[in-house]
Amino acid sequence: MAKLNMVTFVHHSSYCTTLTGLSLLKPPHTFPPSPTAQRLPHSLPSSISIQDLDTEHLTDKMDNRKHPSSFQQLEKLGEGTYATVFKGRNRQTGELVALKEIHLDSEEGTPSTAIREISLMKELKHENIVSLHDVIHTENKLMLVFEHMDKDLKKYMDTAGDRGALPPPTIKSFMHQLLKGIDFCHQNRVLHRDLKPQNLLINMKGQLKLADFGLARAFGIPVNTFSNEVVTLWYRAPDVLLGSRTYNTSIDIWSAGCIMAEMYTGRPLFPGTTNEDQLVRIFRIMGTPSERTWPGISQFTEYKSNFQMYATQDLRVILPQIDAVGIDLLQRMLQLRPELRISAHDALSHPWFNDLPGAMRRPQVQQGQMPMQRGYAPQEVAQGGYQQY
Repeated sequence: MAKLNMVTFVHHSSYCTTLTGLSLLKPPHTFPPSPTAQRLPHSLPSSISIQDLDTEHLTDKMDNRKHPSSFQQLEKLGEGTYATVFKGRNRQTGELVALKEIHLDSEEGTPSTAIREISLMKELKHENIVSLHDVIHTENKLMLVFEHMDKDLKKYMDTAGDRGALPPPTIKSFMHQLLKGIDFCHQNRVLHRDLKPQNLLINMKGQLKLADFGLARAFGIPVNTFSNEVVTLWYRAPDVLLGSRTYNTSIDIWSAGCIMAEMYTGRPLFPGTTNEDQLVRIFRIMGTPSERTWPGISQFTEYKSNFQMYATQDLRVILPQIDAVGIDLLQRMLQLRPELRISAHDALSHPWFNDLPGAMRRPQVQQGQMPMQRGYAPQEVAQGGYQQY
C-alpha cells in the first residue's frame, strides 16, 4: 500500500461539510430490531433553542469535565454554514484531534442536524467510521472532538496516485473498508447519503473511515416522502435524480460504485453539471431505462418520455483498468434499478475480495446472524442485470 504523507485537510474536508436535514426511511430489507435505531432522535424541528438543548443527552458517556481550553487550536481547516473546523491538540495528552465548533445562536438555536450528527456518531462505533471522542458544550458553542485523520480520499488520490489513479491493491483495500463501514451503518438503520471521496478519511496506517454524517438519516419508521436533495451530484443515484422520495440503502451502494471507478481512473465516472446532465451521463454508459427494463420509472417526477435512448456500454471497455471480477462487482453496485443493486453485506462476500488476507475478507456479522452464502450468475443487463441465486 502506498505510504501516506502527513498533510492537513483542504476546505472541503468531511469535517466541515455543510449540514442539512435528516428524517426517517423505510428499510429495503428485513433487519433485526436495532437498539441503536430506537435511541436515535427521529423527529426534530429545524432548530433547537439553546435553552431547550438536551446537553446531558448529547454528552452522555462523553467527558463533561473538559472545556474548550483543554484543546489547543493549531490551524483552521475550514468553515461551513454551522461550524468551523480546526486541527487541534489535547493539551493533556498531546493527541492530535479535529475540533468542530458548532455555533449556537440565541435566536436561531442549534441546528437540529448538528444534534442528529452527534447522536449518530455517539452510536456508530466501528473501525471504519471516524470516532467522535468528546462533545463539549458552553453557553454559546458546541465543540465536537473527532479523531485526527491525515487526509481525505480525494486529496490522497491527488497526491499519491498516478494522475489520480490508485494501485489496484490499494483500491481493493479501500473498497473493502468502505463497504464494511457502509454495512455497519445499514445494519444499524443509518443511511450516510453523502458518500464521496471528500467524506472518506485516510490515516497513516492506510485505514479508511466514513465521516460527515450531517446528511445521514436514521430510518426505521416508514414515511412516504423524503427530500431528493442528497449526495453531491456526481455520486447521486439515478432513482434520486429521477425524483424518487422513497430511496433506501441502495443509494449509498451507487455512490460506492462511483467511488470505486474513480479510484481506478482518477476521474469521476459521471461528472454531470446539472440534474438532467447527470442523468444523461449515466444513461450514456448504463443505458437509458424504460418501463420494460424499469417498471414504474415513468411515475418519477423528473422522468421524461423523450429521454434519448442509449444502449448499455460494456464497462470492461470503458474501464479497462479493472479486472473481470472487479467489473462484476462494479456492475452489481451500479444497477439503475435500486432493488437490483447488491447490498453492502453481500458485496463483502464477492469473489473480488478473495485475494485479500482472510481476516480482512470476513464481513462484519451481527450477533445471531450468519453470513450469507451466495453465488453469482452474470446475466445480460437487458434482462435485469446481475442477479443472485
